[in-house]
Amino acid sequence: MSEMPTGPHHNPGRYEIRLRGHLGSRWTAWFDGLTLTNESDGTTIISGPVADQAALHGLLQKVRDLGLPLVSVTQAQPGQPRCPPPGPDNSSIR
Repeated sequence: MSEMPTGPHHNPGRYEIRLRGHLGSRWTAWFDGLTLTNESDGTTIISGPVADQAALHGLLQKVRDLGLPLVSVTQAQPGQPRCPPPGPDNSSIR
C-alpha cells in the first residue's frame, strides 16, 4: 500500500497573540514553550512558531480558558518587526 500525500509541507508560521493583562513566566510551559513578553502598556505578547492552524486554534482555546481579553492575533512574516500595540483609533480585535 502506498502513502497518500497529505498536502504541501511547510515550515511552521510565527504568530504573536496579544492579551490584555500580564502573565508570569510560569505560564511559558502551558503555552508549549512560546515566548511571553509583558509590555509596558499592560499587555502580554505570546509569540513563536506555531505548527499549523490546529495548533493555533489550541493556543486560542488556552487563551480563552485564562479569561484574559484577546487584543490581537497576527502572523509575523520572517524579518518583520513586532506589531505595535493597538492605539486609541485602532484598538479593536484584529
